[in-house]
Amino acid sequence: MKNKIKIKGKMRFYLWSAMALGLLLVLIDIYLYTIDVTAGFAVNAFLVLYFAVTLLHLFRGSNMIVYELINFATQYGQIQKQLLKSLDIPHALLDENGKVIWSNNAFERVVGKDAERNKSIYSIIPAITKDKLPGSEVDFLENEFEIQFNGGEYLTKLKKISLKELMDTNNLLETEENYEGFLVALYLFDNTALKLALKEVDDQSLAVGLVYIDNYEEALESVEEVRRSLLTALIERKINKYMASLDGITKKIEKDKYMVILRKSCVAQLKENKFDLLEDVKTVNIGNEMAVTLSIGVGLDGLSYAQNYEFARAAIDMALGRGGDQAVVKTPEQLSYYGGKSQQVEKNTRVKARVKAHALMEIISSKDQVFVMGHRNGDVDSFGAAVGIYRIAKTLEKKAHIVVDNVTPSMKPLVDLFVNNQEYEQDMIVGSQKALNEIGNNAVLVIVDVNRPSLTECPDLFGKCKSIVVLDHHRQSAEPIENATLSYVEPYASSTCEMVSEILQYTTDNVKIRQEEADSMYAGIIVDTDGFLQKTGVRTFEAAAFLRRNGADVTRVRKRFREDVNDYKARADAVSQAEIYKNDFAISVCEADDCEMPTVVGAQAANELLNIKGVKASFVFTYYDSKVYISARSIDEVNVQVIMERMGGGGHMNAAATQLEGTTIMDSIDYLKEMLDKMLDEGEI
Repeated sequence: MKNKIKIKGKMRFYLWSAMALGLLLVLIDIYLYTIDVTAGFAVNAFLVLYFAVTLLHLFRGSNMIVYELINFATQYGQIQKQLLKSLDIPHALLDENGKVIWSNNAFERVVGKDAERNKSIYSIIPAITKDKLPGSEVDFLENEFEIQFNGGEYLTKLKKISLKELMDTNNLLETEENYEGFLVALYLFDNTALKLALKEVDDQSLAVGLVYIDNYEEALESVEEVRRSLLTALIERKINKYMASLDGITKKIEKDKYMVILRKSCVAQLKENKFDLLEDVKTVNIGNEMAVTLSIGVGLDGLSYAQNYEFARAAIDMALGRGGDQAVVKTPEQLSYYGGKSQQVEKNTRVKARVKAHALMEIISSKDQVFVMGHRNGDVDSFGAAVGIYRIAKTLEKKAHIVVDNVTPSMKPLVDLFVNNQEYEQDMIVGSQKALNEIGNNAVLVIVDVNRPSLTECPDLFGKCKSIVVLDHHRQSAEPIENATLSYVEPYASSTCEMVSEILQYTTDNVKIRQEEADSMYAGIIVDTDGFLQKTGVRTFEAAAFLRRNGADVTRVRKRFREDVNDYKARADAVSQAEIYKNDFAISVCEADDCEMPTVVGAQAANELLNIKGVKASFVFTYYDSKVYISARSIDEVNVQVIMERMGGGGHMNAAATQLEGTTIMDSIDYLKEMLDKMLDEGEI
C-alpha cells in the first residue's frame, strides 16, 4: 500500500465543506419532490453532477493541491533563504562554542576575508568575547552592546536559539531528555554614520569658560605707572588672540575677569595643548617684576547653557581655591586639572582676612553653640587653629567645644595644656558621640585645617548643623564641603593657625589670648612651616609676631616638641637608606615600628631628604595600620600635589600625601616610579 500525504486542518475543512453543502441540497431535493416532481428530478440531476465533481476534487484534486503547496513552500523557502542571504543587515549563526556556521553576504562584506565557516567569532571580531555570548553558563537569553570594528561603530545583538523543540520534531536525530543545545544569532547594526553625526552635534555644543588674572593688582604695582595700561592691554590681547584662534568669543566682564564661549571640540584642543595659555601669558613682560598668572574654569556637557555656566563658576572657584595658575574643566561626571605648577603668590593685603573675620563674628554671635572640628588623626596645626576659634567663641560669650576623638602623640603636648586646667571648662574637648548628643538646632560647626567632609573628625555632624564655616590652607579637592555659610580657603597661607591668628586680630578689640592658646597656635605655625623654612611669607612672620606679643614662648614650645629617641633614629635611618631615582627624586622607607606616630616620622624624614643637594622632591613610605602611607615633599621645582592626586591623595604643591590599601611597600614604590615616569613623559612634572 502506497504511503500518501493527507491534508488536515483548515485545508481539509475547506475541501469537505462542499460535500456538506451537497448533503444539504439532498434534503432540499426531497422537499421539492413533495411540491413538484419535475423540479425534484431537475435538482436530482444537478446533484448527481455536483457530487461527481466534488468527489473528483476530493480524491483526485487533493494530491494536486498537496503538490502545489509543496512546490510553493519550496520556492518560498528558497526565496526566504535568498532574502536572508542578501539581507543588508550583517547576520550570522554561531554554535555553542562561538564558531560561525552560517553567515550572509552583508556579514562577509563587513568582516572580509575572515568570514570562514567553523572559525571562532572571537578571532574574527575580538570585541565580542565569550562572556558576552548568551549560553548555558549565563542567565541571559539576549545581549546587546556596542563595538568598534574595522573603523566602524556597530550595535551588536546576540540572541540564544534553543534546539530542543527542533530536535523533538525531527525523525532523523535523537536527543537525550535533558538536551540543552542551542545556536546564537548574531546581528550587526552599522551605527557609524549615526555616531559621527552625534559626535559632530556634540562637538558643536556650547562650552563656557571663565578666565581670571590671579595677581592683577600685584603685577600692576610691580611696573611703572605710565606702563600699567600697556601691560593690561598686552594681557588682554594675549587672551583675546588665543581664544580667537579657537573660534572662541571673549568678553571682558571686570578689569581682571573674562568670559569665554567655545565649542566643545575647541575645549578638546585646549586639553591637548595642556592649556598652554597659562604659560603663554607669563611671557608678557614690559618690566614687571612679577609674572602674570591666570586661572581658567571651563564648564561643559551640562543639560543647559545655564548649567554649563554654573559648572564654569564651580571650576574657577576650584582653580582659585587650589592656588591659581591652573585650569579646571568640570563636567557632570568629573573634574580635570591642568597646570598648577608654580608657587602660589602670597597676598600682601589683609582685606580678605578682615572681611572673613567680621563675617565669622556675625555668624558666631547669632548662635548658641560653637563646635570646632579638624581632620581625623589631628595634628598640631588643626588643634591650634581649633583653640583659636574656641577663644573667639568664648570672647563672644558662646558655649564652645572642640571635637577630638583620638589624641595623637603629636597633639598630646598641646592637649595636656587644657585637660584638667581650671581655667578651662571640663567639656572644652569632647568626642564625636558626645558632640552628636549635645548639638542643638542653633549651632555653628567650624571646620579647620581640612576641606574634605570625609576626612573630618565626625562627618555625621554636617547633617546636624545648618551653619558651617570652613577655614583651611590646603588646596581644594574634588570633594568640597558644600553649602558652607562661610568658606575661607587660602592655599598660599603657611598654616591654618596663621589664618586664625589674623582673624583674631580683627574680631574684637578686647580679645585676650591666654598663654596656652598662643603657644598652641605658634606651635601650629612652627610645625607646618618646618621651623619657618617652608611656605613662609611676610604674613607668616606677622602672625608669629602677634602670637609672640600675646604670650607665646619660643623656648617653651620647643621643649614641648622635643623628639623621642626612637623617632630620631627611625628618621635618620630613613634618610641614610634613601634611593635617588632619575637624579631628582629621593625615595625611602621609614621603619618606624617602635614609634608612636610612624606617619609623622615619615613626613619628617621626607623634609630631611630635601636637604640633599640635587633632590627636587622626596617620597617616604611608611607601613602603618594595614596601610601604606606616602609622604611627599618638595621645595619649589616639583608640584608633589599633582603626583599624589594621581595616586588618590592630595595636599599642597610642596607637601602632599596619600594612603594605599591592600598593597605592600615594594609594590607601592614600583607604582610611584611608574607614575613618575608617566608624568615626566607627559610633561606634567
